[in-house]
Amino acid sequence: MLRKFSRRAVAVTAGIAFIITAPTTPLSAQDSKPTEYRSKARFLATFPSFVEWPEIAFPSSEAPFLICVRGDFSFGTSLAELARGASPHGKRVEVRWVHNDQELRSCHIAFISRSESKRYAKLLQGLDGAGVLTVGETPDFLERGGAISFSFEGEALQFEVNLVAADSAHLKINSRLLTLARRVVNRTGAAKG
Repeated sequence: MLRKFSRRAVAVTAGIAFIITAPTTPLSAQDSKPTEYRSKARFLATFPSFVEWPEIAFPSSEAPFLICVRGDFSFGTSLAELARGASPHGKRVEVRWVHNDQELRSCHIAFISRSESKRYAKLLQGLDGAGVLTVGETPDFLERGGAISFSFEGEALQFEVNLVAADSAHLKINSRLLTLARRVVNRTGAAKG
């Protein structure tokens, strides 16, 4: 069992590393947004394998793993397609486009689109202590209290992690994922600014 898990973890880590470092051909402005969101969808479908949620995050053993999107749904069908075959922690994955802020509390991952950036404070405050991994896509998302922030630079997707926010949500992020992050904010880093 441990050997099987280790092989799977290595494969997933290699997949994440490939997503980060895969060379791409120059993209036209029209092609860059779909490529950016396909890359984000791959990450969102992979993150659950590297995060531990408290047992109370799942109301029953049959409860699905919920990836929710709040704001513009720029993923098209790619997020649902990539998540369909995943089974993090032995659970099937459901993708939902959430229209009500309260619905986010039942999610395991909440992707908060840049279209909601003016509402970050309200949304993140509403998720305080809820056991939800918050993921955003603007430079100020971590500073506003989000756990993971995407950036798309040089045609490559990168991410940053706020461990203070993850701890507040009672989530444990695996060190293998942290080593791939461009930046990790911890309690010391948060205290500095």
